[in-house]
Order: sequence, then structure tokens, then C-alpha cells
Amino acid sequence: MPHVIEVEGLMKQYGETRAVQGISFTVEKGEIFGIVGPNGSGKTTTIEILEGLRKRDSGKVHVLDLDPGKESDRYQLNKKIGVQFQDTSIQELMKVKEALNLFASFYNTHQELKAIIEQLHLEDKLNSYFKDLSGGWKQRVTLALSVLHQPEIVFLDEPSMGLDPQARRKLWEVIHTLKEQGTTILVTTHYMEEAEKLCDRIAMVYDGRIRALGKPNVLLEDLATNYLAFESFDVDPDVLIALPSVIHMEKSRNRVRIQTENLQRSAYLVLKECEERDWRVTAFRFERGTLDDLFVHLLKERSA
Repeated sequence: MPHVIEVEGLMKQYGETRAVQGISFTVEKGEIFGIVGPNGSGKTTTIEILEGLRKRDSGKVHVLDLDPGKESDRYQLNKKIGVQFQDTSIQELMKVKEALNLFASFYNTHQELKAIIEQLHLEDKLNSYFKDLSGGWKQRVTLALSVLHQPEIVFLDEPSMGLDPQARRKLWEVIHTLKEQGTTILVTTHYMEEAEKLCDRIAMVYDGRIRALGKPNVLLEDLATNYLAFESFDVDPDVLIALPSVIHMEKSRNRVRIQTENLQRSAYLVLKECEERDWRVTAFRFERGTLDDLFVHLLKERSA
């Protein structure tokens, strides 16, 4: 697949703060690529440089074979990309249809407007004022504004931040529909579940550096650790953490989760201790590691 975004050695510094420190990655045509990490990790700075909104200090950046740092290229690029910011400002007393018609006039794309409205299921919201919309519907409207001109790449900066779980999943469905239509999507998020469910590949960043890069399922296979989980008010954490092959243990009220290098051996030893000490255990199960687990694991490696 051809690369539509190429980033090599990207650097950006604000005073003494190094926001982006040598980031390199590529994005393929038609994929959903995620830049994942906590607030302040460099995600928004990176995406704003790709959009041409912020100048880089050094490194190479090409988006659709154009350099967003060059004014002449940036004018062409603006016609080919769509952007949904973390906070898109729309006048509160503007109706949804008024906002859509206004933005459509910028690109002379009124003929595509009906299709966008149907695709994002906005028909019943056209006469609603923006201030009266829920967070999920506001995100749909701003997403519609970013794709009215049928861009080749859409940049989404924390698109589901602040949404409830149901609204978040509805938004994921819309984003997947855009992908099915051939749109390349670059999304930033600090929700690891969102990255795992939504993205074809992710770059996991922290302190302006990429800590892991690849397909979520492959990254989790490389984690090479497993988890036991169960419920018990009786167990003594000090006893279980001392067992062979146990790496880490978390206990919150009656919920216990154990990270282990050897799932079968740890399960046997944990249950043996519970039997001998007469600790009551329920809902015993094996769990696959998550991207949250991977991120914590990478940070532990870094600090070791």
C-alpha cells in the first residue's frame, strides 16, 4: 500500500520542553492510524504539524507528497485533508443545517451535502441549535464539517473525549464507515480501548517519543505476559506476590488481578495457596493483556 503520510525524525520544542523528540512513522492509504498516549505526550503537537497548523523544528514530513511546512504546499494540502479539532467552535445559536450549508459554501460541495447528512444520520438534527446537541451529536456535526469536501485524509484529534461509552461506540461506527469508503484516518486518543477497537495500527507515544509501533494485536502478542483474575476478600497480597512467576498484583476490594510470566504455573500455585489457607475464590479466569497493560509495561522497562 502506498504511504500517504511520511514522518521522519520529527522534532518540536517549546522553550525547555521537548514536545516531540525524533518521531518517525508512515501511514498507508485507507488505514486508520492511531497516535496513542496520555495528555501531554506530544500527540496534538504532532498532528498539528501534519495539518500545517504548527511549524516543526526539524525532521521530514510529507502528507500526500506535500510538505505542510511550506506555504505553497499547504494551500494545496488544505483542499485534500479534513480536520476535526478537540474543540471546534460553532456559534451556539447556529442551527445544524446552517453550519453545514456555510461550510459547504466554502468548498462548493452542496451536491455532496445530502449524502453526508444521511451517512451521519443528521436528518432529525438539522433544525437543532448547536448548543442543544449532546456531546455525541456535536462530534457528529463537526465530523460532517470536516468531510464535506470529501478529503483523502481526515485528522481526528481526541474525537471521543468526554463522550459516554454508547456515544463513543456510535462514533466508532461512523469512523469505520469513512474507512470503508476509502478515506485515510489519523486519530489521536488517550483511550487505549478506543485505539484497540478502532485502529489498524498505532504509535504509542510518551514524552514525545514512540514507545511502540504496529498493529494492536501484534503488539499485545509481543507483551508475552498473561493475567489471572478472580474475586476474593480473603487473599493476602503479600503471599501471592511472592509466588514464582508472578510479576505484579493488583487488589481493589474483592477484585484481584495478577500479571504472570507463566499462566499455568501461576494458576496452579494461586489455587493451591487458596485451598491450603481456606481462602474463598470466585469468578477465576484467564485474561489477555490490554493496551493499557502494554503501556504500563513499556514505562516500567524505561524506568528500570
